Amino acid sequence: MITTSLRWGISGTRPLYRKAIQGRTSLLQRAYVSPTSRSPLATVAHEANQSSRVANDDQDHDAHPVSREEIFSRAIEGNWSERPANRPIYLDAQSTTPTDPRVLDAMLPFYINQYGNPHSRTHAYGWETETAAEQGRQHIAELIHADPKEVIFTSGATESNNMAIKGVARFYKAKKNHIITTQTEHKCVLDSCRALQEEGFEVTYLPVQSNGQINLDELKAALRPTTSIVSVMTVNNEIGVIQPIREIGHMLKTYGAELAKELGRGTPKPFFHTDGAQALGKIPIDVNDAGIDLMSMSSHKLYGPKGIGACYVRRRPRVRLEPIISGGGQERGLRSGTIATALAVGFGEAARLAKENMARISDTNLQYDHAHISALAKRLQDNITSRVEMVLLNGDPKGYPGCINLTFQYIEGESLLMALKDICLSSGSACTSASLEPSYVLRALGLDDANAHSSLRFGIGRFTTEQEIDFVCDKIVAVVNRLRELSPLWEMVQDGIDLKSIEWSG
Repeated sequence: MITTSLRWGISGTRPLYRKAIQGRTSLLQRAYVSPTSRSPLATVAHEANQSSRVANDDQDHDAHPVSREEIFSRAIEGNWSERPANRPIYLDAQSTTPTDPRVLDAMLPFYINQYGNPHSRTHAYGWETETAAEQGRQHIAELIHADPKEVIFTSGATESNNMAIKGVARFYKAKKNHIITTQTEHKCVLDSCRALQEEGFEVTYLPVQSNGQINLDELKAALRPTTSIVSVMTVNNEIGVIQPIREIGHMLKTYGAELAKELGRGTPKPFFHTDGAQALGKIPIDVNDAGIDLMSMSSHKLYGPKGIGACYVRRRPRVRLEPIISGGGQERGLRSGTIATALAVGFGEAARLAKENMARISDTNLQYDHAHISALAKRLQDNITSRVEMVLLNGDPKGYPGCINLTFQYIEGESLLMALKDICLSSGSACTSASLEPSYVLRALGLDDANAHSSLRFGIGRFTTEQEIDFVCDKIVAVVNRLRELSPLWEMVQDGIDLKSIEWSG
């Protein structure tokens, strides 16, 4: 049986293999040039143009290359109509986003033709990839109004969070041993803080208000002369609440700096770190205006490739941190390792597109993401809440519109998710979805276990369509009504019984 399968596999794929080899040879003949000059023929746009010219050679001799804008338009227009019947609708944009086709188009040459090591300084292959990686770094820096030298490439926001929190805490541990964060941070921030507690550091976990925001007076009261770093997420990944980042930064530059003087001249103020993975490219961020000293970023939350992120580390006044990865001294010695050029280019292109989009904020016809996502968020929320009663919005109504967290009371959340297999939703962070425990973020808002278990997060993104939102709303309404009909608790509530007054046995 094994022999037969192998023989069938080889003979069955031989024509495809031969075609691929022929295509590769043709590509090399057309696209390979001196490493000192770029080869645009290796991109998606030009490959599409080549196919178009072959198909229409007798009809149109003036065919033009497909621009990245055209690629994007085709992706948007075909998103619903070309969806395979067995593919569920994706509404989990806080978990990850699809790679924008324009980003992929920018990346492909660095897999096919420009594949040099960007740290090879002795030949053209290294020079061209170094230039491309630095251009990507420039685009990321421009998005957050930073100096490109302050952007350190990492593998993602999890590594950036670890590097920032552990790095600062350990570097300044001789004088400072106190850290402040919130109870609703991403798990990697909370686990980093717990690891530092085991090393002897003191950590204050600030509670949040019912809307998910911290109380600034509580933060001020928690500050000490020995506070080395304060870590507060910009946009929460489960409820979309936007923290008062600018106010926090101002407090640390003024009151925090005054406290630090008690430890002697030259002692730095508490550094401000924020996890900006869910905020980057979605809301305006100016690290200088907000007083941010370190910020974690992730490419795949921004329609870029997975596997790369960055950490903004301020240079003036300088933020010192102890590296968690040792090696060749790349990235200012803070994060050794070879930069993945294609990923850096993709991250940079995603940042460039986001900045271009946000720069057009005065013209809603051009500002696709924010206007589009806000309209779809309102459409979804109004549709569901007008047809289903006893639905709670978790978090701040003025938060990021692309992240909507709703509680459907008197329904078991697991049953709700099981009945929605044709829709990709989440009941919390993707990094904790394997746990059966209710979301700690929702518990921090004051929700009990029952309501926390009955909550769903809707993540709306750049490629979500109105048809998808309408389908999801109809499905949600039908499933919620059906599950409530089967629920004895719902029947008791309809009869006017206060469930809190019942003494449950067992």
